Amino acid sequence: MADSNNSVSNDEILLSVRHLKKSYGDHEVLRDISFDVPRGKVFVLLGPSGSGKSTLIRCLNGLETIQGGTISFKGEPIDGREKTWRRLRTEIGMVFQSYDLFPNLTVAQNILLGPTKVQKRPKDEVERQMDGLLADVQLSEYRDAYPRELSGGQKQRIAIVRALTMNPELMLFDEVTASLDPEMVREVLELMLGLAEHHMTMIVVTHEMEFARRVADTVLFLENGVILERQSGHDFFTHPETDRAKAFLESMAPISDGE
Repeated sequence: MADSNNSVSNDEILLSVRHLKKSYGDHEVLRDISFDVPRGKVFVLLGPSGSGKSTLIRCLNGLETIQGGTISFKGEPIDGREKTWRRLRTEIGMVFQSYDLFPNLTVAQNILLGPTKVQKRPKDEVERQMDGLLADVQLSEYRDAYPRELSGGQKQRIAIVRALTMNPELMLFDEVTASLDPEMVREVLELMLGLAEHHMTMIVVTHEMEFARRVADTVLFLENGVILERQSGHDFFTHPETDRAKAFLESMAPISDGE
């Protein structure tokens, strides 16, 4: 199994996972998961439904407790206490497929809430950052709109802007296009590609194979709670090492028209 992290020095590692285990009762969902994420790199988690991808990414933000192993961020092991995770969530942003915007707050109020209330940053400073990000994603005109006035793709871009306004060092994306209409998927993926081009460190769970091919520095292919294959994005999509990964890629390929 190829390991893309062999040549990475410790001071470049942002997130380190060692022998992570996660169970629900007697059902072991993740078994002995280990990997390092260097700064500025994009890791894509691929695998069939039920392989543990979403559970893993939720463990990395403290949304799921773990039963074994360690998670370290910037060289420091995370003790697992909720107080610690609350602090780290200002540095580890996460975007879900369900947007999670507060329906009774405007776009601006949704975005400003975390930086001003949690990080205690000056409102005018955060507003300048927010306005710049909204302009970047072409949503400035929706600053004072409510979530119900937005399309799914617009809501998801606002959710990403909200996370970025916290100035995270690591971004986690869990199937953020899964609930979108097909025509809305592109605008969200293009935003994420832009983040990758600006060297945002990201861990992404996705079923969008062409996007994964373009964005992944490293692919972790999971099945039955283990990392079955670990390769560079290029090598995984051109020369998968395992028969299971080959079968997965074939199952995700576009349907041929037979011509």
